[in-house]
Amino acid sequence: MEAESEPYVRLTTLRKLHQSMAELNTARSLADTLQTVADGVVKGMDFELAAVNLVKPDGDLVVAAVAGSEGAEAMMAGRTGSRAAWERRLAMGERWGELRFIPYTEAWVLLDDDVPQWHTAGPAPRYADEWHPMDLLLAPMYSSDGDLLGVISVDKPRNGRRPGAWGREALQMYAFQAGIAISNARLRANMQRALVRLEREQHALRASEESFRQAFEYAPSGMAITELGGDQNGRLVRTNDALCRLLDRPASALRRYSFSDLVHPEDLATLLRTSAEGGRAELRLARRDGSYVWVSLRNSVVADATDGPRFLLTHVEDIEERKRHELQLAHRASHDSLTGLPNSAELRARLSARLCDKPAPAPDAAQMGPGVGAGSGSGFDPDFGDGFPEPPGGYDPYDHHVHVVPPSGDGASDKGLAVLFCDLDGFKSINDRFGHHCGDAVLIEVARRLSSGVRDNDTVARLGGDEFVVLADGLGREDAADLAVRLRNAILPPIRVEGRAVRVGASFGIGWAGCGMTAEEVLHSADQRMYIEKRARSKAHRRAG
Repeated sequence: MEAESEPYVRLTTLRKLHQSMAELNTARSLADTLQTVADGVVKGMDFELAAVNLVKPDGDLVVAAVAGSEGAEAMMAGRTGSRAAWERRLAMGERWGELRFIPYTEAWVLLDDDVPQWHTAGPAPRYADEWHPMDLLLAPMYSSDGDLLGVISVDKPRNGRRPGAWGREALQMYAFQAGIAISNARLRANMQRALVRLEREQHALRASEESFRQAFEYAPSGMAITELGGDQNGRLVRTNDALCRLLDRPASALRRYSFSDLVHPEDLATLLRTSAEGGRAELRLARRDGSYVWVSLRNSVVADATDGPRFLLTHVEDIEERKRHELQLAHRASHDSLTGLPNSAELRARLSARLCDKPAPAPDAAQMGPGVGAGSGSGFDPDFGDGFPEPPGGYDPYDHHVHVVPPSGDGASDKGLAVLFCDLDGFKSINDRFGHHCGDAVLIEVARRLSSGVRDNDTVARLGGDEFVVLADGLGREDAADLAVRLRNAILPPIRVEGRAVRVGASFGIGWAGCGMTAEEVLHSADQRMYIEKRARSKAHRRAG
C-alpha cells in the first residue's frame, strides 16, 4: 500500500512545485520576485525555512528575502556576507548535482564567518539520513551566461530527512527556474526604466532609442516587436539575435511571419487567448528544420514618442529544458518504473475520466452484466450481471456527457468500455526459484506482449505485482472475450531469460465500465471475474487429474 501511495505523493509535490514555478513569473518587481522565490521553496518544496541571498554589484551577497520564520527574517534580512565566505561554502559542500550540501559534522567550521545564518542546536541524528539543525543545503542560481546570481539556502525539511534523489532534482530545477525569473525581473526593470525615459525625455529621443536598442538587441533571451492594428497586425517588425538563434531563422525571414504563423497548431488557441498587454503564454514555436521549441512569451505595449502606431514588445524565453524536466517528472509519477506502462494511479485517472456519477438510463438493466472470464468456455453468465438503474428524477435531456454504458447483448452495434483484469499464473514460483531479476524480466516481456496485442488507443497498465489491466473501448462482449483469448495465447509461449526458458500462464476477467460506477468498482468487478475463472479452471484441472 505504501509503494502504491508514492506516486500520489510525488504527483502532489510536483503540482505544488509547478504552482510555485508559475508564481515566479507573476511578480511585478525584482523585490516581489525574490520574495516569491523564497515563498515557493516553503510552499512547494516542503522546507520550513528558506533564504534568498542575492549577489550585489560589489560581489558580496545580501539576504534579500526570507520565508518560513519571522524570527529568522528579523535576524537575517538585509545582512551581507562576503563573497569569499560564500565561495568557501560552495567549494567545500558535497556536490548534489548543482546543489551543495554541508553536513553538520563539517558546518561547525563556518560558525565564525560573516555569512548570516539561522540555526539551533540539536541532538545527533538517530538514523543516517536524518536532518540535523546545523546541516546546510545550498542551491546556487546562475544567469544564462553562467554568472552567479545568488544562492537559495534551505533548512528544516518537513519530514525531518535529508532530501532524496527526486527532492534534490526538484530543488535544482526550481533554482534554475528561479535564476531565470530573477534575470527576467532585472531585464523587465531595465526595460521599464527605458520606456519611462522614452516618455519623459522626448527631447532626447535619439539617446533613448539607442538605450532601448541596446537592451533589445543584446538581451540574452529572444525579443520581438510586432505591429498592433492595421493590415499588418501581428507581423514581426523587428527581432533580436537571440530570437533568430532560437528559431534558427534570419531576421529578414522572420519579418515575413507573425507568431500565429510559427506557433504549433495545438497551441494556436493559447496564443490567441493571450492578451496583448501583460499577457503570458507557454507554447511551441517552429524552427527552420520543422522541429518545435517550447518558449514562454510575455507581452507589453510600446507607444512611440509622437503617440503614433503602437507596437507589441514580446519577450521570448527558451523553456525547453524546463519542459523536458517537467515531462520526465510527470512520466515518473504516472508510469511503472520497471515496465514503462501506466501505473495504478494513471490507470484509475484514465478510467475515472470516462465515467460520471450519474448512470445512463438502460432499456433492460438486467442484461447489463460485468462480463466473464476469458477461456472458461461458458460464454457470459447473466447471474453475475450488474444493473444500472435509472437515475433519480429520470433521464436528463440536457446532459451532453457521452455516457459509458456496458453492452447488453452480442449485437455488432452494442459496444462498451471493456476492462480486462490479468493475473499471471506460476509467476511466484519463477521468482522463488530463479530470483527477482528473472521475475522482472518476465514482467517486462509480458508487458511488451500485452502492448503488442492491443490497439493503439487501448491502455495497458500494470496494477502492481503480477497484475495487469487492459482498457479497450468500443468492444462488444464477444470482441472482449476474443481479445482476452488472444492476449492469453500471446503470454503462453516460453520467455527466455539468461539462457533458460520459463513459462507463465494468465487468467483474465472481463469487467465493463459504466457511468454511475467508480473506477474501484469497475476494477473490482473485473478482478472478481478473473477470480471466478481461475477457480473454475482449477476445479476443471482437478477433475481432469
